Amino acid sequence: MFSIALDTSAGTTVAVLKDDVVLSELNFDENMTHAERIGQTLSDALTKAGIRAKEIDRVVVGAGPGPFTGLRVGLAAARFFALGANAELVGVCSLDAIALQFYKQNPSAGSLLVTTDARRKEVFWAAYSGVSNGIPTRVIGPNVNKEQDIKDFIDIESHLRTDLLATAAALGQIAFSETNTELGPNYDVSPIYLREPDAVPGKGKRVSG
Repeated sequence: MFSIALDTSAGTTVAVLKDDVVLSELNFDENMTHAERIGQTLSDALTKAGIRAKEIDRVVVGAGPGPFTGLRVGLAAARFFALGANAELVGVCSLDAIALQFYKQNPSAGSLLVTTDARRKEVFWAAYSGVSNGIPTRVIGPNVNKEQDIKDFIDIESHLRTDLLATAAALGQIAFSETNTELGPNYDVSPIYLREPDAVPGKGKRVSG
C-alpha cells in the first residue's frame, strides 16, 4: 500500500510511505505558510519518492488539535487529494504522531506529556503511557488548557516532556499500524479544534424597512 500523509497543525509536513516504510518526507516548521506550501510540498514529496499521485492508495491527515486556520488547510488538501487520486482518507491525532516519535527514540520511557502551542497563552495536550502494536497509548486528551492548569488532570512531575513536532511519517506509520487492529483505520477526519476559531463572522447591520 502506498500512502501520502500530511499535517498542518503546527508546521507543514508531508511524507510518502509504502506500508510503514518512509519513501520521502519534507518538513517545514513555519506555522504561517501552510496555504503557500502545501500544494508544492505534496508534489515534491511524490517526486522525491518516485510515486505518481494515482498510485496512492491512502491519504493520512493530521486531524489536530491545532489552530483553526492552519489545521483546515491540511484537511482541505487531504480531501481534495484523496478525491483526485480515488484514495481512502483516514485521520490521526497529531499529538499521537509526536508521542510515537518520542517513544521510538526512548523505547523504555514511561508516562509522557505532549504539548503544542494553542496560542491565547494555552496549550493543546495529551498524556501517554507507551506504545502498543505501533500505536501510542493515549490515556487522557486531547485537551486545551493553560499549561499551569494541566496539573489539575495529571501528575505532571511523573511525566516526561518533549519538544518534538508532529511529522507526516509518524502519522502514516500510525495509520498503517491501525490497519492491523480490530478497530481498523480511523475514517473520521473531523478536525480537532477543541475551541471556537479566533475569527468569527460579524453580526452585521440591521436593515430597516
